[in-house]
Amino acid sequence: MSIIRRSRIGKTDVTVTDISFGGASIGNLYHEASEVAVREVLEVGWRAGIRYFDTAPHYGRGLSEQRLGRFLKGRNGFTLSTKVGRVLSPARAPIAEADHYVNPLQNDVRYDYSGDGIEQSFEQSLERLDVGRIDILFVHDLGGVTHGPDHAAHLEAFLGSGYERLVRLKKEGRIGAFGLGVNECEICLQVMDHVPLDVILLAGRLTLLDRSAEAELVPRCREAGTSLVLGGIFNSGILATGPVAGATYDYGPAPREVLDRAAALQAEAGEVPLATAALRFVQRHPAAASVLLGTADADMLRRNLAALSTEGMMPQR
Repeated sequence: MSIIRRSRIGKTDVTVTDISFGGASIGNLYHEASEVAVREVLEVGWRAGIRYFDTAPHYGRGLSEQRLGRFLKGRNGFTLSTKVGRVLSPARAPIAEADHYVNPLQNDVRYDYSGDGIEQSFEQSLERLDVGRIDILFVHDLGGVTHGPDHAAHLEAFLGSGYERLVRLKKEGRIGAFGLGVNECEICLQVMDHVPLDVILLAGRLTLLDRSAEAELVPRCREAGTSLVLGGIFNSGILATGPVAGATYDYGPAPREVLDRAAALQAEAGEVPLATAALRFVQRHPAAASVLLGTADADMLRRNLAALSTEGMMPQR
């Protein structure tokens, strides 16, 4: 399979391949991935034509960035995104597991969406990735779902100085584009009420199972010229496994209502596996600039790529 189509991000010069690689799993999400397995899955993606890779300090407390940087060193022609909002520092006590990441790098974390916090996070990422610039910088997990009662203060910090720092980094050529990397629509609309964004990485809200972004966010992005990169396309599991015992939805046990909806989708798909139907839905969606496939399993990536290739790539936008 050759992934050759590219989409432009917003009104910038940054382009991304229609299918991209999400780096959460190579940060040891849920279980440890060996260095050999990580190298293999990244090689499978590269050989397939994937040239857009996304990561974050959150993924294994910097482990995903470190591993991805080693893989990309010496290669050319790729687009790279990472995220800001979390600042890492050496851990004060040993960490065996953190935020579902097993055996992460030994770093503590604090949230900081101010200009200084964003730049500090950005500089740390450059070092771990061993690069001089970042193509796309996402502000990670801003919003009430992650921060609850602290959300207002974090949003104030971002709008007060964080956003202007991103604008400055872009003007200086240190980043090519910026936006939000979140799993809720409301914060996107809230921020877009105040400032323009080049791109949004939206996880789990534009999938075969959850199409909530189509109501307001997709039209708003179309009107503003803001691109959408789609992540969490299996809603953290259930669209990949089907409505089986122990199925997960949004990183927790799938409730009965979600299990029933997934079962109805599975029946509607007929002979097509539910995971394939989910992949094809996002691949064909006209709002998607790119679709993230995230796994540390090379065979799983091969299967997902094969499921997409049977129907061809997305039509030219």
